[in-house]
Amino acid sequence: MLKGFRDFLLRGNVVDLAVAVVVGAAFNDVVNGFIASFVDPLLAIALGAAGAENLVQATFIGFPVGIFLSAVVSFVIKAFVIYFFVVRPFASVFARLAPPDAVADDVRLLAEIRDELRRQSGAPTVKVSGD
Repeated sequence: MLKGFRDFLLRGNVVDLAVAVVVGAAFNDVVNGFIASFVDPLLAIALGAAGAENLVQATFIGFPVGIFLSAVVSFVIKAFVIYFFVVRPFASVFARLAPPDAVADDVRLLAEIRDELRRQSGAPTVKVSGD
């Protein structure tokens, strides 16, 4: 039972999906920050919303960039943590637990043909891994 659970957790697609969800949520904050910082003020100015003059004067060149910059910094920190504490450790675990590369059937058959031709001509044979 525990072996099946371990195999489920160590499949690459489970870890990739978890990373994608976390990074996607963090990127959603970046997009929302961009909209709140740049798109909403532009729409307020373009549509002549009440108080748009105050919005332009109260922010940096008309845009509240702090919201956007905060979201970008938060995204970078989350991506850093995910990469160094999830992606890299799991990659090393996968590399240790992965079976050795098997020789493809066509390569093995070609090696057998080559070895048979060498045997018939009297040349020494060379072994291919996986034989």
